[in-house]
Amino acid sequence: MRSRSPRQVPQEPPPTQPPIGTAPRIAPASSTEKRELDSRVLKTVQFPRDVLPRFLSIASVNTAKNRETCGLLLGKLKGERYVVTTLLIPRQHSTSDTCTMDEEELVSAFTETRSLMTLGWIHTHPTQSCFMSSVDLHTHAGFQCMLPESFAVVCAPQHTPNFGIFRLTDPPGLRTVLTCTSKEAFHPHPDLPIYTDADKGHVQMRDMPLEIVDIR
Repeated sequence: MRSRSPRQVPQEPPPTQPPIGTAPRIAPASSTEKRELDSRVLKTVQFPRDVLPRFLSIASVNTAKNRETCGLLLGKLKGERYVVTTLLIPRQHSTSDTCTMDEEELVSAFTETRSLMTLGWIHTHPTQSCFMSSVDLHTHAGFQCMLPESFAVVCAPQHTPNFGIFRLTDPPGLRTVLTCTSKEAFHPHPDLPIYTDADKGHVQMRDMPLEIVDIR
């Protein structure tokens, strides 16, 4: 989600947010590589299974026009785990490979009023497959710097699998992206296991309640 200013949504916002995009493709780390490379102990994040079909339904109008849709996954720390409770659809504008959040102050007001944290974000790839593009990696690096448990959901309704839940490896992925100096929106990164499947790690999908708030 591209930001109009350096200030992002409160709690766990990224310091900068370039537009979400869909190319070039970077191969994710395998589960074995993740265990070897990422030694950080993460809190469990419980994630409502219902987010996926309901977000795809919300995004279907944009998807039919080959436009991305984005949302924020909000929740709270409950005991020793994070719990996603709310899917927030912000005001936004998009293209076939980017999605930009508008009027961030509305998001800020909502999260502050409800005492919610940004635990992750979700967006569609209307026609392309399910992966983290270079732009997605830079977007997510900001989230993960603020909250190591942050995760990104990519929905690819025209492909199988039609979704993926990802995070940057740490190391080497997070530092690789943070130290990247490329000025181009879409650009290659070193041939390293930069990101991995979070749902094979600390993100656990559950049948649980979900609130959807659309402020567009």
